[in-house]
Amino acid sequence: MLASPTAGFGSLLPLLKPHRRRLAAGGVCMLIFVACWPLLAWLAGQLIPAIGAGDLDTVARCIGLALAVFLLQKAAQFGQDILLAGPALRVSQELRRSLFARLQTLQFGALEKLSAGDLTYRLTEDADRVGEVIYKTIQDTTPSALQLVVVLGYMVWLDWPLALATLLLAPLVALLVSSFGARVMGAAERSQKQVSELAGLLGEAINCLPLVRAFAAEPWLQKRFDTEINLHRQARYRTLKLLALQHPVVGFLEAAGILSVLLIGAWRIQAQGLNSQGFSSYVAALLMLIDPIAHLTTNFNELKQGQASLNRLRAIEAEPVEPPDRANPEALGAVRGELLLEGVSFGYEPSQPVLRGVDLKVEPGQLVALVGPSGAGKSTLFSLLLRFNTAQRGQVRIDGHDLACLRARELRQAVALVPQQSSVFSGTVAEAIAFGRPASAAEIRQAAQLANASGFIEALPQGYASRIEERGLNFSGGQLQRLAIARAVLGNPGVLLLDEATSALDAEAEEAVQMGLKQAMAGRTVLVIAHRLATVQQADQILVLERGTIVERGNHRQLMAAGGRYRELCERQFIHLQN
Repeated sequence: MLASPTAGFGSLLPLLKPHRRRLAAGGVCMLIFVACWPLLAWLAGQLIPAIGAGDLDTVARCIGLALAVFLLQKAAQFGQDILLAGPALRVSQELRRSLFARLQTLQFGALEKLSAGDLTYRLTEDADRVGEVIYKTIQDTTPSALQLVVVLGYMVWLDWPLALATLLLAPLVALLVSSFGARVMGAAERSQKQVSELAGLLGEAINCLPLVRAFAAEPWLQKRFDTEINLHRQARYRTLKLLALQHPVVGFLEAAGILSVLLIGAWRIQAQGLNSQGFSSYVAALLMLIDPIAHLTTNFNELKQGQASLNRLRAIEAEPVEPPDRANPEALGAVRGELLLEGVSFGYEPSQPVLRGVDLKVEPGQLVALVGPSGAGKSTLFSLLLRFNTAQRGQVRIDGHDLACLRARELRQAVALVPQQSSVFSGTVAEAIAFGRPASAAEIRQAAQLANASGFIEALPQGYASRIEERGLNFSGGQLQRLAIARAVLGNPGVLLLDEATSALDAEAEEAVQMGLKQAMAGRTVLVIAHRLATVQQADQILVLERGTIVERGNHRQLMAAGGRYRELCERQFIHLQN
């Protein structure tokens, strides 16, 4: 779970700079909108006594002027809202875009610790809430605050003793609103955390429903889900209870304030400090304060909830990212595929090394198999070759170049990965093979042929334009794995990393994939993580890893004859020397 640092909305101000002209035009409309309020209060002061006196000419003139002012004000309000909405939405969009870009650069050690459901909630619901707060701050909170200042200024001009008495209640209201806001923010953070937990459980549940059903574990899963939604309900209820309490308390204070003003106003008229027209204008102005105060109160609560969301978004920025390329990176050029590891040590935690002093040389075009128990460091070795992580001691070289001195993008174009579980994005088959890289139709077809995938692709109703559904549900495991191989060999990488690419397939699918792998491996340096040792007996080198070190190395016959750990692993899988 990501920690939530404190982040202010002021940190988003630089994102508004490109929209200065639009904001300035919206600001002019806002000033016109706000300036109409004291004018309307003055007209109310003229209108009310005229109605009492039956002066129809004055009533008609005041109503006509009021209609004109209302028309101007509403036109300005429309201009304000439409001009300011764009920049606010752009800020939300840019915030979400930059955070997603940041997410793609996080160190894999940090990324693997994060919940997919939690991250999804942050980049959708939390980002939307921050965008709404920005929009309301620009479009509603700012004009409400200005209206408050302008109308109060007009009230002071009308009768400062009466205005002073009115203002005595303001600190009490502000104190209550601030106190409620802090409590609402804390409750909102707890509520949002609970929603993230619920989203994480939902993601796991949806992906694992067949497994749950196979083990008849529906009651267990339902119980877990019921617990999470009950915790979410309780957290959300605490937030709503605070909001429900705030509204009547602040509303009562507002009503008490208005009644007090009426009493003091009657005293000021009796003392001849204010006439009836002035008092009518004052009361109209006072009524004009109710709406902005209500808006500011509501928006302050939403600001606190948005603050909690912004904190959760900014937490992503606090996570460590991949180290950048060096200032003057070396050019890799055409890759022969020679790999060299010298005294390489690495640990995700410094006190717990995963690899310890690994030495390895792979000649161009060799097939090297990595075997050993889970946690021995095989996948970590792959992550170093792709520079997902950087060796803390020793060097990793490709064709004599230290990986730390290369551009990461150029390196990853030369070293391709075929994962154990093939993952493809929804889209067309051609898009899945190209995977965001510029490639012609001929290059995509050539990659598919190398991966032994062209046959089933061309048999599809729309061929390479056929759609892949989310998670590839309309394709078999073997077909998806061959698409993953085609994706890997597109661009002709010099090194191929295979993470037991056939372990999850049935015999028929495995045969098709093995044919694709054989064609894809030709002429390349290949490293393969192998759990089924029957698939790697033809390897030029077999490395046995245990606890981060290479304990045995050699080919199949040499290691079987040595009678060590490799032979023990083979015999467990009923593989003998004659094989």
